[in-house]
Amino acid sequence: MNKVELFFNALQQGQLETVEAQLKTNPELANAKDVRGFTPLIFASYFDKKDVVETLLKHNASVDDCDGSGNTALIGVAFKGNTDLTNILIKAGANINAINNLGYTPLIFATMYNQEKVVKLLLKHKADKFIEDNEGKLAIDYAKEKGYSVIVNLLS
Repeated sequence: MNKVELFFNALQQGQLETVEAQLKTNPELANAKDVRGFTPLIFASYFDKKDVVETLLKHNASVDDCDGSGNTALIGVAFKGNTDLTNILIKAGANINAINNLGYTPLIFATMYNQEKVVKLLLKHKADKFIEDNEGKLAIDYAKEKGYSVIVNLLS
């Protein structure tokens, strides 16, 4: 296993001490990509590793780097509904209106997966509810299609 694979293994398992030690020795690991194009920040965010996310940000992990599908860490946590990580990423300067390869923003993803708390949080931080995806749909269109009345009201 090479150092990037070892690093991602430690990330997935939430081995904070190992992650910190590897970052001190190899600071470039904070922005390395695995074979699927995931950055450490996207990977740790996806696995809800709050302490690891905070450590990566302290070690200058790029908050808006994308995976192979154009997803940022914020887009990834938006669909999972993790408000703690959403807050951390926003405070770290994440682009609240980042757009992936399908034209989805964090707000569209949060809406598609009925993540009301994340939708509220994104709107509080001025997420643009008028960005259309590649199909010409807005977040509210997804909320209406899926019958998410609370989110429809938030986006109206």
